Amino acid sequence: MTAQGFPRGYLMRQKQVHGFQTGDMVKAVVTKGKKVGTHCGRVAVRASGNFNIQTPQGAIQGVAHRWCKITQRNDGYGYSLMAKTDATGTPSKQRNASRPAPYLTGLKADVSRAN
Repeated sequence: MTAQGFPRGYLMRQKQVHGFQTGDMVKAVVTKGKKVGTHCGRVAVRASGNFNIQTPQGAIQGVAHRWCKITQRNDGYGYSLMAKTDATGTPSKQRNASRPAPYLTGLKADVSRAN
């Protein structure tokens, strides 16, 4: 709400835009424009058809629907990307990466709430 009591935004009128809905996992292969590259992550749809893609490296804003392919539909669960690990459980070596890929840490087996 603004200081005058009016709502700041509005809800979209349809649930899906060009076959995509918020929460879908997508792979966007952009070949033209400012956001050239391959982006994989969770999509947030806009009524205009330009989407935001949340990747491990950050959000990519304004990617057109024509560059996106659905890799997994939103099913209500939250997913994240993990780095590949070897048999010992350590992350594999990154090639040409400025920073290592994010991964989920395991539960600490030695920590207990019981006294």
